[in-house]
Parts: sequence; C-alpha cells; structure tokens
Amino acid sequence: MNGTSLPSGFIKTIKKILKANQILTDPANVWNYGYDNSRRHAVPDMVVFPATHEQVQQIVSLCNKHTVALTPRGRGTGTTGATVPLHAGVVLSTERLNRIIKIDPANRYIVVEPGVTNQQVQNAAKEHGFFWPPDPTSSAYCSVGGNLAYNSAGPRAVKYGTPRENVFGLRAITGLGEEIRTGVFTSKGVVGYDLTRLLIGSEGTLAIITEATLKLTPLAESKRTIQLIYANIESAAKAVSAIMAQPTIPCALEFIDGNAIDMIRDYSAVAFPKDAGAMLMVEVDGSENQLDFSVEDIRKASQSDFLLEFKVANTKEEVDALWATRKALSPALRNISPKKINEDVVVPVSSIPTLINGLEALSKKYNIPIVNFGHAGNGNIHVNLLFDPDDEIKNKNAHLCLDAIFDLVLKLNGTLSGEHGVGIEKRDFVDREIEPVTLALMKRIKKEFDPKGILNPDKMFPLN
Repeated sequence: MNGTSLPSGFIKTIKKILKANQILTDPANVWNYGYDNSRRHAVPDMVVFPATHEQVQQIVSLCNKHTVALTPRGRGTGTTGATVPLHAGVVLSTERLNRIIKIDPANRYIVVEPGVTNQQVQNAAKEHGFFWPPDPTSSAYCSVGGNLAYNSAGPRAVKYGTPRENVFGLRAITGLGEEIRTGVFTSKGVVGYDLTRLLIGSEGTLAIITEATLKLTPLAESKRTIQLIYANIESAAKAVSAIMAQPTIPCALEFIDGNAIDMIRDYSAVAFPKDAGAMLMVEVDGSENQLDFSVEDIRKASQSDFLLEFKVANTKEEVDALWATRKALSPALRNISPKKINEDVVVPVSSIPTLINGLEALSKKYNIPIVNFGHAGNGNIHVNLLFDPDDEIKNKNAHLCLDAIFDLVLKLNGTLSGEHGVGIEKRDFVDREIEPVTLALMKRIKKEFDPKGILNPDKMFPLN
C-alpha cells in the first residue's frame, strides 16, 4: 500500500475531479483529519471533500487505479480508531454530503446523504410526527454515515432496534469504484442477499455509502422517565433482567454503577442518596392513557430489598437533568482519565449480574478502577478502565484486565462490541469471537468488494 506520497498522476487527476476548496494537502491542514475519539493518530497525505455521489465514485475509482489507501470519515466521534488513516493516502470526508434528499411521511422514510447529522434527521422527521430510532450519545454532532458505519444505536435500541433494523436501503460505491444500490423502499423485501445489513457496521471497508433511505417511526404520544436507585450493583443488574422479562418493553433502560455516581455526584442536577450503589434510568412510551399502567409494570418488576428510590420525573426539567447526567458520563470520564480504555461489550440480559460481579472481581484483582454504564436493556455495558498508561505497571495490569474481561464476555455468550465497532482497538481480538472458517469467509467478501484493499485498510480483522 502506498503510504508515503501520492503519485503525480493521481494528484493531477483529482484536481480535475474536485475544486481547489475541496482538497487539503498542507500538513498543517490535514493533521486534524488523522484522528478520531480514540485519540489515535496518523497523518494523511490528502483530505478530500466530495459534494456529490458522482465525485465519490470518481475518487474511489482513481484510488483503486493507483492503489492509494482511502479512509472514509464522518465527524470523527468514533472511539476505536476506525477513521485513522494508517497508510496515509486519502481521507474522504463526507461532511459536504449533507443533503436531506427526500422525506416521504406516507411511506415512513427519509432519504439522506451520509454527512447529515443524526440531530438533523430527528429535527426533519419530527416536523412530520416521526423519529429515526438510532440516537447515540453524540447525536447532536455525529453523522448518519458514521452511525451506519458502526451500527451505532444508543438507548432506544432496546425497543426500536439498531440502524440495521431502521434502514430500508443504501446507495454506495465499492472499492472498485462501482455503484451499487441495496435494499428496498418498503417494510418487506426478500429479493437477493441482504447487502444493506452487510454494509451497515462494516466501517467503510466494503463500500462508501453516499445515500441512505432511513425507516421512520411515529413519535409516541407521551413518555415517562423513571429513576431507580439501588444500594448495590448486583441488585440493579438483577432488576434489569426482571424488567426485560415482562411485557412492557422500555424505550430506554440505562445503567450507571456506583463508581460513576460518585464521579458525578457533585455537579449533577440529579440528587443521589448517600448510599447509592447503582442507578437505572427507565423510559416508557406510548399512548397517554396507558403509561400509568406501564410505570406500574416497571415498579413491580424492579422491586427489591435493595431498592432505595423509585422516582418518576414529573417535569421536563427533571427528565432533561436525568439524561444530561447520563450523557455527561463519557466526556467526564475522558477528562478524568484521557487515555482510559473504553469498551462496549454486550452479554445476554440475564447474564448482566454475572458480568457485573465479574467486572468487580477483575477490578480488585488487577487494581484497576472500572466504571460501568450503558444500555442495560439490551445487555450493552460500557466498561471503562481508568489508568495512567505512562505508569508501566498500571498499563500492564490494565491490558491484562481487559484480556480477562473479553474472556468473561465471550464465556457468557456475549460479543466484544455493541456499537463502537472494531476499528484498530478491537481488531486483534476479533478472532476470539469469530471462528476461523467464518473469519476467512468475511475476508473473501472484503476481497470481492475491494480487490486491492484500498478501503480503510488494516481495520476490523487481525493482521495475521
């Protein structure tokens, strides 16, 4: 892979495809496009800003012709290094592919380009009484293209599903520069293989998405948000299983452990009892005349001798304070421990108590503080290992701890990533979860879409 300089013929041609203000080559200007929220960094040779599907196709074709590494990039909010250009080459930013092309309320879909932000989609859909279920913590800033690349979901996935369940179809460019259309414009469709779901979560290694038809869902008439405080983590984890085992499905079920509560206690607008060991945030939605019954269902399922508080947020301000507390956790942790390890493992919901107990034991064994929070309703726990990597002993212990965490997750029939993706951070652990025959098949699929391996090279799969 050409990773040091771009061929003169390549540079000459790309200047014919794009205008001068669509190309960056000055090292000082391209530097910012070499990292994401993983804090990993590599400097690209060039950054390009296509504004049309046709320009993307021409760029990919040119990179394929000259075997130039091409790394797609949304807003850089990912945490696994998936947009870090390991082989320099070209970073293709989708930020100018930012049009909402069509809204079709009658058929419940919206067609957008990948640079449109999640929040822009929500705002446009709301005008027609709809929403798009995926709602990552960074929804105000992250792009739809990034959401699709990682299959990023957020709290509402517990009831409404991930992007894979909420996208009808895609328009994309393969590594050969060929245009493909996948999926349908209908809620049913079974003609051919499901390439839409294959591309979603592929982190730009198979094709670059230039257009997405997103499935919209009607906004619920009303919501109730509930705060549950438990004396210990295990009781909260057991409550999650009980809540998810009864018929009323929450539209969000978030978990925050005692360590996280202690971190945010002083500046959160939410009041926590002194002996709070864990918090659940439960949200139910539906018709107004049914919500009191839904709240009562949650109350019954959540009962425990260790339940300290069951509180329904009665005002918009109380609801906003709860969500602000939850969404502030990740950036707060990043400030406290800038180089922390941030994992987003998933286990079956019934295994959450075992996972939490195991994480507590590993924290003590390796003397590494662990803060847990996340989307407990579908078993997706964000496990944060806080340590100073410049401390040789702490660094060694943290990675031994991480190794043991992954073993624990897989032993519980879990998966190593729920929505953060693989990128670089988890690349070398993938073969623990995926057995050799399946992994070899995935590599052959990559080869078929991208024969020269130009699209986001050395991501997702172990290098050996």
